[in-house]
Amino acid sequence: MGGGRPPRDESPKFLAQRWERFRALVRNKDLWDQKTMRAFLLTPREEFAPPNIRPHVYKPNFLDIGYGVTMSGPHLQGRMTNSIDVKRGDRVLEIGTGSGVQSAYLANLTENVYTIEIIKPLADRTRGVYDGLIARGYTEYKHVNSRAGDGYYGWPEAAPFDKIIVTCGIDHVPPPLMSQLKVGGIMVIPVGPPGAQRVLKLVKQQDGEGVRVTREDIYHGKIVPFVPFNKLVDGQIQGAHNK
Repeated sequence: MGGGRPPRDESPKFLAQRWERFRALVRNKDLWDQKTMRAFLLTPREEFAPPNIRPHVYKPNFLDIGYGVTMSGPHLQGRMTNSIDVKRGDRVLEIGTGSGVQSAYLANLTENVYTIEIIKPLADRTRGVYDGLIARGYTEYKHVNSRAGDGYYGWPEAAPFDKIIVTCGIDHVPPPLMSQLKVGGIMVIPVGPPGAQRVLKLVKQQDGEGVRVTREDIYHGKIVPFVPFNKLVDGQIQGAHNK
């Protein structure tokens, strides 16, 4: 699967846990291509976890990282990431930075990652994690452009995007995000009522009749609960963007 980078001072314990979880992801078909497998193996999830949850970071469940937000499990992140098929040079937008581990994963796949977090103290904390890791030699995290804001409206200045990944649940697809997705682009987004979303893969296509969007449920109907896609009102988080 390649390599070519200097060894890093990573814990043998966590490296062993990462390898075992990787094998489980492959068996479960949550990872299925070489580049995404490599990106998973190069991403130190433990570095993005607060100390209290670090021992559990390679378990398959959601973990509380504070601020009412969770870190998604590795199986979910693996399947969502592999589903958007990131290629070198792709511009990728993530909505819901959270711990930062998803963007870190993406930064091993492309040089153009943009991520938005609505909770400013969390956005600041995670930016500090990226910068600390860059200083330790994880230079791929220089590819991560981050900011605090309401992700519903995307990142117009950086659009259009080849791929968009949304890590919070909503009952509809935000029109601004769809408009910022290139024709031929892919978005994965949890859609459904609060706490009962299905993870959809949307492909924006153009034919003789205009632009259309195809939908595929990447879990074949399985309900996956996500934290809500919250909104900012006058600079304060006030409820969710659900209709």
